[in-house]
Amino acid sequence: MARRADSPGFVLTSRRKTESIGKAIGKVLHEGDVIALIGDLGAGKTAFVRGIVSGLDAPPTLVASPTFMLMHQYQGRLPLTHVDLYRLKSPEEAEAIGLSEVFADKGVSAVEWADRFPHLLPSDRLEVRLSHRTSTTRSVQFTAQGTRSHSLLARLTRILPLLQKQRPSPRIGDSGKRKASHR
Repeated sequence: MARRADSPGFVLTSRRKTESIGKAIGKVLHEGDVIALIGDLGAGKTAFVRGIVSGLDAPPTLVASPTFMLMHQYQGRLPLTHVDLYRLKSPEEAEAIGLSEVFADKGVSAVEWADRFPHLLPSDRLEVRLSHRTSTTRSVQFTAQGTRSHSLLARLTRILPLLQKQRPSPRIGDSGKRKASHR
């Protein structure tokens, strides 16, 4: 039976906070890790991936939602494949873009709208649920599905409380001139 573990929820008060938690995850990812992002439009999935990319030591300013391209790749200490399932209508379309090959490749993967075709994802994955709380705040909940992601969640739970206490750093790739949103 696959192991499942949930983290306590965290409140995200800005895009910077969303990116900083993503960055913390990027720093502790290992080859083969799968991040399954779940949340409504504007919940912060792409901002979260921007943080992961930064944590993998790749340029976060290159990160954009892959909604229309369906897939982006970023090179850092580990390669990251960023997939968006939002526009796909069937499991066959997901397979046609090479989704199963993404998980077979070396590196890590982050899948937005992972709840659309969960049966196509590896059973061992870290689910990241982003939810709107108010117009300016979000919440994040982590669920480890499987032994590998349980280990990842254990590494995260050691550092996430420290992040909650820190003052936010400037938003990744921003000079601080714009008001932060979660997109």
